[in-house]
Amino acid sequence: MALMKVLITVKTYPTLSNKYDELVCTAGFREDGTWIRIYPIPFRKLEYDKQYKKYDWIEIDLEKNTSDFRSESYKPKSIDDEISIIGSLSTEDNWSLRKEIVLKNIHENLKNLIAEAKDKNKLTSLAVFKPKKIIDFTIEKVDSNWDKKKLDKLKANAQQLNLFKNSENPFEVVNKLPYKFSYKFLDNENQESTLMIEDWEICALYWKMLEKHSKNEIKACDEVKKKYFYDFAKTKDLYFYLGTTREFHLIAPNPFVIIGVFYPKIEIQGSLF
Repeated sequence: MALMKVLITVKTYPTLSNKYDELVCTAGFREDGTWIRIYPIPFRKLEYDKQYKKYDWIEIDLEKNTSDFRSESYKPKSIDDEISIIGSLSTEDNWSLRKEIVLKNIHENLKNLIAEAKDKNKLTSLAVFKPKKIIDFTIEKVDSNWDKKKLDKLKANAQQLNLFKNSENPFEVVNKLPYKFSYKFLDNENQESTLMIEDWEICALYWKMLEKHSKNEIKACDEVKKKYFYDFAKTKDLYFYLGTTREFHLIAPNPFVIIGVFYPKIEIQGSLF
């Protein structure tokens, strides 16, 4: 596989992986608007925020990930391959440049999309989805600690490989998010669904608001709902980036979760609101 140009649109919040330390889903679009998933990416070599950002164009040498049956899954040819940031798409003109890539193939029916995911000739695992109506934004308290066995194994692996031992870059796992945020919505056949949001941005917003409100979790959650429900869902032209996990793709009744959101302003008759 030669160098591939990818517009990064998805970076999910890390979960622990036995094999790759922290598992982060990175995905985006080729220039023709088709999806691609890139995994693994060695984010742990640098602080996450110093890596490429959403809506950066990157170039990277990729090949099909033969250990992942999902059609969009690729991996770096070498884990040490350089990732070149070659440009980015701004939000100018109500995200017009982003829309040209992102909105080429929009799904509106969740039942049909799930059928595509289960179809062995397609195995669709990434999609842009337009909900007909957002009904609610739900917040659920979950365990605030990582699985101890996975955490211990991850730390042992790091010590074995002499990783992260210097004082400038100590080994430290990202905090586990203590809440599950979800959208409840209708599709174009008025089928109601609730899908969890696993986007890095919503998690970063929670931690930022928690700090702002002196560790008050209720106020932090209120701020997250204010942004994702009362702003994005009520005042923006909201789309979901949906993705599956390899583990549950073929066995879950609905294998999709929300791995990102796309939220330009609403356009009516050529005007922006």
